[in-house]
Amino acid sequence: MRASFLFTSESVSEGHPDKVADQISDAVVDLFLSKDPYARIACETLTTTNRVVLAGEIRCKGVYEEGAWAPGAQAEIEAAVRATVKRIGYEQDGFHWANFSFENHLHGQSAHIAQGVDESGNKDEGAGDQGIMFGYATDETPDLLPATLYYSHRILEKMAADRHNKVVPFLEPDAKSQVTLAYENEVPVRATALVVSTQHAPGYFFHDNEGDPAKYAALRDYVMGVFHAVLPEGFITGDTKIYVNPTGRFEIGGPDGDAGVTGRKIIVDTYGGAAPHGGGAFSGKDPTKVDRSAAYVARYLAKNVVAAGLARRCTIQLSYAIGIAEPLSVYVDTHGTGTVAEARLEEVLPQLVRLTPKGIREHLKLNAPIYQRTAAYGHFGRTPDADGFTWEKTDLVDALKAAVA
Repeated sequence: MRASFLFTSESVSEGHPDKVADQISDAVVDLFLSKDPYARIACETLTTTNRVVLAGEIRCKGVYEEGAWAPGAQAEIEAAVRATVKRIGYEQDGFHWANFSFENHLHGQSAHIAQGVDESGNKDEGAGDQGIMFGYATDETPDLLPATLYYSHRILEKMAADRHNKVVPFLEPDAKSQVTLAYENEVPVRATALVVSTQHAPGYFFHDNEGDPAKYAALRDYVMGVFHAVLPEGFITGDTKIYVNPTGRFEIGGPDGDAGVTGRKIIVDTYGGAAPHGGGAFSGKDPTKVDRSAAYVARYLAKNVVAAGLARRCTIQLSYAIGIAEPLSVYVDTHGTGTVAEARLEEVLPQLVRLTPKGIREHLKLNAPIYQRTAAYGHFGRTPDADGFTWEKTDLVDALKAAVA
């Protein structure tokens, strides 16, 4: 790896149209898992001007069984969708939680998929699809997440908190951030460029001699304050390039400004481009789908390797075939920073966690309604608690050290 370089990551807010779709899809996942811990869900969401559309495959005791909806189930789904949009804060003419048109095209899971996934007789539960999944950890931040992505998320989280708490009058839900950091000797040392584009209340812009310069100055000063509050002292210098709403006016945003679809922000969801991504999205999927659960366990294992001091950076790849329980391969790369041979880690890690879909679900307690919170500001680099983010724990450290001693 190069010792000195520039690297950039971006994040998007909970009000970004694709993130609205992700949160709706995961609200449906949580609703079904709250009814049936072994429900099957693959829910895709489309958001656009005053419209939300659901589609996908489902199976859930007491909600959708044998091709029929339980009484009141569809109304409950619609209520969960509208509550999600209301929580995000959309009450605009072009997208309002109470007024958008809603369509539900969810239908029963294919029997041909179910026969490969379901546990039966001597057959273990199989993977819900084929695919490759990656996990990554780095010692750049306390959460063992790449610094560029970590600060991109924190900028938008603070702005969202200030919007919900009405700290300033001009913030609307849709926003993006981007952070470029200079690395020296592989360590991030300063910001060379910071970008925020945020949807705003009418009039808070100034561009090509149009708008209100005083209002725009208030918005820009606020964003500058967020930059200074989030980034480490000294990271912002006189040479840092700052861009706040560089296109000028941003009053039309969210699904009214651009359509949103589940699963289009997978790099924001994971490592900001600092590590590979297998291609599969997370949101809208129950934990039998290894796109989600195996990516979570790969992060869990990589984070524990770094937390144990066995490497400063670690990438793990897992691969699966649909209907087959055991992974086809386990690959570890410590990028020249490891103190233990990668081949040894490849032997040890599957002994600490059984890497079948069922083994992953049970170890990380994934059969619970814990997913809507994951759908904005990253699935990783979060604080584990009683209600989720178990894959962020570092509880394998002692066992891992003992295993490679």
